[in-house]
Amino acid sequence: MKKKVVVTGMGAVSPIGNTVEEFCASLKEGKSGIGPITAFDTTGFDVTIAGEVKNFNPELWMDKKEARKMARFVQLAVAAAAQALTDAGLMGEVDADGKRPVKSDPWRTGIVMGNGIGGFEIVGESHKKLFDSGPKRMLPLTVPMMIPNEAAGNISMIFGTKGPAFTQVTACASGTDALGQALDLIRAGRCDVVISGGTEATIVPFAVGGFQMLKALSTKRCSEPEKASRPFDADRDGFVMGEGAGILILESEEHAKARGAKIIAELAGYGATADAFHITSPDPTGMGGSNAVKQAIIDAGLKPEDIQYYNAHGTSTEINDPTETKMLKIAFGDHAYKLKVSSTKSMTGHCIAGGGGLEAIACILAIRDGFYPPTINLDNPDPECDLDYVPNKAQYGEVKAAASGSLGFGGHNGVVVFKKYQG
Repeated sequence: MKKKVVVTGMGAVSPIGNTVEEFCASLKEGKSGIGPITAFDTTGFDVTIAGEVKNFNPELWMDKKEARKMARFVQLAVAAAAQALTDAGLMGEVDADGKRPVKSDPWRTGIVMGNGIGGFEIVGESHKKLFDSGPKRMLPLTVPMMIPNEAAGNISMIFGTKGPAFTQVTACASGTDALGQALDLIRAGRCDVVISGGTEATIVPFAVGGFQMLKALSTKRCSEPEKASRPFDADRDGFVMGEGAGILILESEEHAKARGAKIIAELAGYGATADAFHITSPDPTGMGGSNAVKQAIIDAGLKPEDIQYYNAHGTSTEINDPTETKMLKIAFGDHAYKLKVSSTKSMTGHCIAGGGGLEAIACILAIRDGFYPPTINLDNPDPECDLDYVPNKAQYGEVKAAASGSLGFGGHNGVVVFKKYQG
C-alpha cells in the first residue's frame, strides 16, 4: 500500500491574484492578468505584453534586508511558502534571530522547488555592469542570487527546515515535477512534510528577448493584451510570458491527522516521461505526454474515466495545442470527449516553473469548490482542437479527481493527479 499524501496548505502569487483566494476568484471570473510590460522599457521589442504580478510587496512576507538579497523569483516563492505554511497551521512564531521556524520536526520537513531559469534580472544587470565598467562593479551577490536553487535555500533558512532541500529544473515542467518528487519523498518515508511547487520571474529583457528570438511569443495582439493568450483558438500566435509562484504543503496522511490538520485534497499520482524528440517542440505523435498521463492515473489508483478535469499545458502556440489534444485523446480514449479541459494560461500567461504550482492549485480549487476554470479568448476553435475546453466562462459541477500536465522544452513531460480527500 502506498502512503497517502495530502495537501494541507496552499500559497499563490500570480498575475491574477497575490493570494489563493484572489487567484480562485479570478479563475471563476475568467479574468485576464495580461497587460503592457512595466518591468522594463520595451523600446525595440516586438513583444510588449506579459502577465506581471501586480502590487507585490515582499516586505509583507519577509524582512526588508532579506528581500534585498533575493532575486524576484525567490521573493515570490518565499511569499507563497509563507502563505501556504500559514494556511496549513505550520507557521512558527518569530524567534530571536527573526526567523519563523516551522511547527514540525525540522529534520523531517523537506523542500522541493521547481525553477526553470533562476534570477535572470540579476544575470542581465551583472552582465551590463561587467561589460560597461568591469568585474569590480558587478553585484557582489551575483552568483547566489541568480542560481535556481536559491528559492529552496532561502525558504529553508527563513522557516528553519533541515530536511532535504532540492530544486527541480525541467524547464516548463519544473513545478509539476517538483510536486512529483515531493510525493515520492513522503511515500519513501524520508519526510513527513514537504514544501513544494514552482516559481519563476522572467519578465526581464534577457528572457523576453530570448523567447522573442525563438518566435515563441505572441506579437499579434500587443495592442489588446487581455486577448493575446488564446489556447486552442485558431487565431493563436504564441504564448504570453507570465510570472508567479504556487506552493503546496504536502504531508503524509498520518502526520496531518495526528496534528489535527485541515486536509484540502490528496496528491494521489505522478507520471513523468521524456519525448526524446526535439529541443523545443513536443513529439507530434503525442506519445510522450500521453504516457505521462497514463502513469499518473495508474499511480493514483484510478482509471481514465475517473478524472473529471484536466488542466492542460495549453500554451497558445501553433504546435503545442493540437499536439496536446492528440495526447489527451490517446491517454483518455473515448473519455477525452467527456473530460473538461482548460488552460488557465489564457488568464495568467505562461509562468514557466511557476505555472506547474499555480495550475496544481487550480486543480485543487476545482475539487474544493466544484468548478471548471475556463479557457478565455476561445472564440474561434481550431478544428484540430475538438475537446471541451470550457470556453470563456467557468462551469460548475462536482470534481472528484483532477489532473495537471506540464510539457517542457527538451521533451520533459510531468503530470500530477489530485483527488477529493476521503478520510
